[in-house]
Amino acid sequence: MTRTVPVALGDRSYQVRIGPGLIARAGAEIAPLLVRPRVAVLTDEAVAALHLPALQAALGAQGIAVTSLALPAGESTKSWDHLGRAVEWLIAERIERRDIVIALGGGVIGDLAGFAAAILRRGVRFVQIPTTLLAQVDSSVGGKTGINSAQGKNLIGAFHQPSLVLADTDALATLPERDFLAGYGEVMKYGLLGDAGFFEWLETHGPTLRTDPDALLHAVAHSVGMKADIVARDETEQGDRALLNLGHTFGHALESATGYSARLLHGEGVGIGCALAFDLSARLGLCAQEDPSRVAAHLAAMGMPARLADIPGTLPDDAGLIALMGQDKKVIDGQLRLILARGIGRAFVAGDVAPDSIAAVLAGSR
Repeated sequence: MTRTVPVALGDRSYQVRIGPGLIARAGAEIAPLLVRPRVAVLTDEAVAALHLPALQAALGAQGIAVTSLALPAGESTKSWDHLGRAVEWLIAERIERRDIVIALGGGVIGDLAGFAAAILRRGVRFVQIPTTLLAQVDSSVGGKTGINSAQGKNLIGAFHQPSLVLADTDALATLPERDFLAGYGEVMKYGLLGDAGFFEWLETHGPTLRTDPDALLHAVAHSVGMKADIVARDETEQGDRALLNLGHTFGHALESATGYSARLLHGEGVGIGCALAFDLSARLGLCAQEDPSRVAAHLAAMGMPARLADIPGTLPDDAGLIALMGQDKKVIDGQLRLILARGIGRAFVAGDVAPDSIAAVLAGSR
């Protein structure tokens, strides 16, 4: 029942293994990569309580020694302070360049552990074991690593590809409903940006993913396959890879505006951002008016937030949100670039959107 998706990057190619029971088999999966039988695991306190003992047992069964550090859970962990703590710990544990760091957790731990591995001794190998839906379909694949700045999300980091990704779909059963749905925002994104047939499939099967293991496996594997294809064509986001940021320019600004707090999870920001991107595309006459209606209807069917009005608390005014969008990594020569769509499954990069149009869409979502 395990699916394997290759990420073709020449001598840095690797596999994404997807299916149930992969944490229990992690020792056998990782052992062939090791020069010496020792690994360091970076995780967070919540994930450690749920999954670290099983991972330690799996590695121990293969004679692999394990040392681990559990950081606090939450987006605020993607900071200089916690990165420094992780790197100093890895140095103290005498992790060498030929060793492997394992990232066990969601996107926060994957991003931070990958960045720590990238800068430790100028580059140490690492393995991603993503335990959230968001991490399994998006952040664990493609080598983007990093931390947040007070000025914006993911502004500090490096491209550093993992040596292996083990996406254990059984781990998703431990997710709270809100976290699962937040991850679904990234799944939906793939259909919206490049595969109308997949979005149509999700309209039928999305609400059943938590209770249908076969549908869940298909959704994860299809999403990973789409990302792997794009990454293989454009590893460092010079072209097509920017399409993976559909919804993210809006979403990252909203995350910054809410202080990277529990008010808005990353995937929720992506979902709202996708709805805003389609609203803006329709306003500009790029896609049919029915398309944003389908996006909004699907978010509602999934029980996900779809509008700025769905975010608790007070948000900055439209000009304030647009200013936060201006810190996006896709900005070139000070010009904001947005991912818009000519229809469902037909996303493209637009670089000439008037701020007044963006402000109008934001105002209509409040």
